[in-house]
Amino acid sequence: MDEDSRDHLERRCPRLGGSVTFQYCMDCGDEELPCFKIFDCWWEYFDIVTYVQKKLSEDQFKRLAISKPRPKVASLVDLIRQARS
Repeated sequence: MDEDSRDHLERRCPRLGGSVTFQYCMDCGDEELPCFKIFDCWWEYFDIVTYVQKKLSEDQFKRLAISKPRPKVASLVDLIRQARS
């Protein structure tokens, strides 16, 4: 599978509840990293671990591999702050 066709793959996002492209998952994480669930969501489609290892630095890959989601309350508080400003 070439990289361009991979970017356009779509699947249902368990976080958002709708369809998203693989490219969105690669771009939407914190600190310029892919989404923390990228390994869980895309492993059935292709070798996501090897792909991400090639795309990220060793440090970025380690941070992604150990990343955890922010608590929902913290996310909601941030959204409220953003809406107020």
